[in-house]
This record gives sequence, C-alpha cells and structure tokens, in this order.
Amino acid sequence: MKVLILGGCGMLGPWVVKALKHRHEIILTDINPPDDGFDGEFRQVSADDLDGVVATAEGCDAIINLSVLREDRRLAFDVSTRGNYNMMEAARVHGIQRVINTGPHFQLVGETYENWDFDLKPDMPPQFGTRLYAHSKGLGQEICRVFSEQFGIYVITMLYYNMRHTWNWGLGRGIPEAVHHEDMTPFTTAWTDCGTAIQAALEVPLERLPSRCETFFTFPETPHHKFNSEKTRRILGWEPRYTLETLWNKEPMTPPDHLHGAW
Repeated sequence: MKVLILGGCGMLGPWVVKALKHRHEIILTDINPPDDGFDGEFRQVSADDLDGVVATAEGCDAIINLSVLREDRRLAFDVSTRGNYNMMEAARVHGIQRVINTGPHFQLVGETYENWDFDLKPDMPPQFGTRLYAHSKGLGQEICRVFSEQFGIYVITMLYYNMRHTWNWGLGRGIPEAVHHEDMTPFTTAWTDCGTAIQAALEVPLERLPSRCETFFTFPETPHHKFNSEKTRRILGWEPRYTLETLWNKEPMTPPDHLHGAW
C-alpha cells in the first residue's frame, strides 16, 4: 500500500516507519525534517494545513495520523482536533478507505473511568474529560467517527498509555537508575511494539472489523485486568513482544547507536 503518515517525525514515527518500510510505500510528513537516517520520501506538511494534507494524500491507499501537540491551547486544537478533520477530508476527497488514528488512552478513558473502574474496554462510550490533551484528542476522534458514519471510511484508532525503549525500562522521569515499583506504569508498551501495532492495523483485512469505526488498546496484559486488550489480539492479531514480565524484571537489551534507531 501507499501510506501517508502525518506527524511522522515525532516519538512514535520512527518505530512505525521501521515496521512498515519494507512492506509498504511511505510518504512521511511533519513540520520538522526526519533524522539523517531516514532515506524515504519526506514532505514538510503540517496536520493543521487542510490544503497540504489533501494534496499530499492524493494517490494514497491509507493515512496514518501520529501528529500531536499537547501544551499550547490553540496548537493542540489545531493539530489534534482540526488535524483529524483535515485527515478525514483528505480521505473523503480521494476515496481512501483506511485511516488509522492514534492517541493517548485517556482520549477515551478519562478520569471518570480511570480513577474508579477496571476491565476497561475500547468499546465503552468515550469520557475524555476536560484536560487539554485528552479533550483535543477526544474531539478529534469524534470527528473521525462522524466522517466514518457519513462517508463509509474505515477508521481504526490505536490508543497508547506509556511507552519505553526496550533497553531503558528502569530509567526516565529524573530517576537515575531502575527503582522497582516506583519508576513506571505496568501499562507500558515497548516502542518497537507500538510500531508493530500500527502495522497490524494497516494490514488487517477490513472485513474482519466489526464496524467501520473501531478503537483498540495497545497495552500488555496485566494480572489485575485494569484494561482489557482482548479485542486487539482477537481482531488485529497483535501481541506485544515485550511482556509485562519483561518490563517488571527490567530485562536489559543493548541500545542502538542513537535514540531513534528505528529509521
């Protein structure tokens, strides 16, 4: 497939490119250029640029949206909300049937759910709350749903919780070394697995989807079953390579030469 990736030079983009580059033709877009290691087609396009997104999507078979801006109120809505409108309009204009959206778990599972409930499923009614990041991404997801209903576009939304490098389970957030039980959430997914989850969404036969608008969690299974990712495994056939046991025991791996070794 010929695949347009929006916001592809951020944290998730290199891992998606790694999973797809030998299987699909990629057009990578972002407001910033990719690292020197990227050797594919790149176009400088912002997700909030309707004309740019529509023009770049011509001839594509699928669109993957990895774009996000969290802190600034105007930019967050421009990218996370209006950017989804632009993506869906591009799909409508060019007759693109498969769109893959991404976001944080709380664009569906807001504080009302997360603070009190367990066995949370991706088919629950969304309650994203009022936090800027969750609110702007949640509204963007709602735009995708409306386009899907009105124009018959298949929308697959992949939700993430926390990501880590496989060689760095115990570090981060100012902690100088691995501190068991104090350094990370058990809902962490390895960056490599984050990329292969997008690959699974891109390659799943559309007839396997229960509807034209489906949401999936990309979390490892946990014993207390806070989040239920059974749907992801059953429909997309995706299993994380790095399991909760690996995360918990902090089994080390050798890091690549540079941080974004995925290109």
